[in-house]
Amino acid sequence: MGRIVLNRDKCKACYLCIDACPNKVLEPDENVNKLGYYPTRVSLNKEDKCVGCAICARVCPDMAIEKVYR
Repeated sequence: MGRIVLNRDKCKACYLCIDACPNKVLEPDENVNKLGYYPTRVSLNKEDKCVGCAICARVCPDMAIEKVYR
Protein backbone atom coordinates (compact mmCIF):
# COMPACT_ATOMS: atom_id res chain seq x y z
CA MET A 1 0.00 0.00 0.00
CA GLY A 2 0.95 3.62 0.02
CA ARG A 3 0.01 6.80 1.75
CA ILE A 4 -1.11 10.22 0.64
CA VAL A 5 0.80 13.48 0.73
CA LEU A 6 -1.05 16.78 0.61
CA ASN A 7 0.47 19.94 -0.84
CA ARG A 8 -1.28 22.50 1.33
CA ASP A 9 -0.16 25.46 -0.80
CA LYS A 10 -1.85 24.08 -3.93
CA CYS A 11 -5.16 23.33 -2.16
CA LYS A 12 -8.06 25.71 -2.86
CA ALA A 13 -10.31 24.20 -0.18
CA CYS A 14 -13.01 22.68 -2.40
CA TYR A 15 -13.13 19.75 0.05
CA LEU A 16 -14.09 17.23 -2.63
CA CYS A 17 -11.40 14.97 -1.16
CA ILE A 18 -12.98 15.16 2.30
CA ASP A 19 -16.32 14.02 0.87
CA ALA A 20 -14.67 11.27 -1.21
CA CYS A 21 -12.57 9.70 1.55
CA PRO A 22 -14.20 6.38 2.50
CA ASN A 23 -12.61 6.33 5.96
CA LYS A 24 -13.17 10.03 6.72
CA VAL A 25 -9.46 10.63 7.32
CA LEU A 26 -9.38 14.18 5.94
CA GLU A 27 -10.57 17.44 7.46
CA PRO A 28 -10.16 21.20 6.91
CA ASP A 29 -7.02 22.69 8.41
CA GLU A 30 -7.33 25.46 11.00
CA ASN A 31 -4.57 27.55 9.39
CA VAL A 32 -4.67 29.29 6.02
CA ASN A 33 -2.24 28.46 3.22
CA LYS A 34 -0.36 30.97 1.05
CA LEU A 35 -3.44 31.37 -1.17
CA GLY A 36 -5.62 32.32 1.81
CA TYR A 37 -7.63 29.08 1.92
CA TYR A 38 -8.08 26.58 4.73
CA PRO A 39 -6.57 23.53 3.01
CA THR A 40 -7.33 19.90 3.65
CA ARG A 41 -5.22 17.96 6.14
CA VAL A 42 -5.08 14.45 7.50
CA SER A 43 -6.80 14.27 10.88
CA LEU A 44 -4.16 13.73 13.54
CA ASN A 45 -6.11 11.04 15.34
CA LYS A 46 -7.03 9.21 12.11
CA GLU A 47 -3.68 8.90 10.30
CA ASP A 48 -3.64 5.14 10.77
CA LYS A 49 -7.08 4.77 9.15
CA CYS A 50 -5.79 5.86 5.70
CA VAL A 51 -5.59 2.79 3.48
CA GLY A 52 -3.85 4.57 0.61
CA CYS A 53 -6.73 4.14 -1.85
CA ALA A 54 -5.98 7.60 -3.33
CA ILE A 55 -9.60 8.36 -4.15
CA CYS A 56 -8.92 11.79 -2.69
CA ALA A 57 -6.08 12.34 -5.17
CA ARG A 58 -8.28 11.32 -8.11
CA VAL A 59 -11.02 13.83 -7.25
CA CYS A 60 -8.69 16.75 -6.46
CA PRO A 61 -9.04 19.34 -9.25
CA ASP A 62 -5.85 21.11 -8.17
CA MET A 63 -3.68 17.99 -8.05
CA ALA A 64 -2.72 18.90 -4.50
CA ILE A 65 -2.75 15.27 -3.33
CA GLU A 66 -0.51 12.45 -4.46
CA LYS A 67 -0.05 8.86 -3.47
CA VAL A 68 3.43 7.80 -2.46
CA TYR A 69 4.61 4.27 -1.86
CA ARG A 70 6.38 3.26 1.32
